[in-house]
Amino acid sequence: MELWPWLVAALLLLLLLAQLSRSARFYAKIGLYCAFCFTASALAAVVCLLRHGGRTVANMSIISWFVRSFKYAYGLRFEVKGRETLDEDRPCVIISNHQSILDMMGLMEVLPDRCVQIAKRELLFLGPVGLIMYLGGVLFINRQRSQTAMSVITDVGERMVREKVPIIPVVYSSFSSFYSCKTKLFTSGTIKVEVLDAIPTRGLTVADVPKLLDTCHQAMRTCFFHISKIPQENGAPSGPDTQEAQ
Repeated sequence: MELWPWLVAALLLLLLLAQLSRSARFYAKIGLYCAFCFTASALAAVVCLLRHGGRTVANMSIISWFVRSFKYAYGLRFEVKGRETLDEDRPCVIISNHQSILDMMGLMEVLPDRCVQIAKRELLFLGPVGLIMYLGGVLFINRQRSQTAMSVITDVGERMVREKVPIIPVVYSSFSSFYSCKTKLFTSGTIKVEVLDAIPTRGLTVADVPKLLDTCHQAMRTCFFHISKIPQENGAPSGPDTQEAQ
């Protein structure tokens, strides 16, 4: 029995539903996004293996090129401010706010080529997506085994302390004007990205960590509401459907 007619029929039905239903359009775009991720990961894995032969952070430049191409299919634009802060040739720790599965595109817009990322171990088993993350030198932590996860974080933390590297916050504006799981909205839009000034850590001790975290959070929170054009009342957002940094 031929499979192609059924696949074509299913695709036509999906396109018809997408025209009739907002929810169908939303899930169709999400499905297409996932398909892009798997297809691009498989292609990028081949290029990485041919170019560098295996696992190395140098593969991140290849991965980044593939991921950045997604924005053209979805009509997304990124306006980046402060990119020069990340262009400086020095070690640093980059933190950013998290909103949805679209964050990956935003990350690849600004991350330096030789940037080592940390991700949950479950992503390693997502077929070609896990493979390309492995080839890109991503450090995987098992959140179910706190001792193993802490070991990875400790290694990174020891280097931070040893070299007293600065923290650079990267803030992405709210996606709510074009993307919302609650209202099943997924259209084109513009994402503002702002790279904040580096927050120094030289001379700090473990006792200073809570204050350091609060400093980072407050700086990112203020920037988030500013670039998202969301008013605040008494320090809290006043607009609906506000997604803040995690």
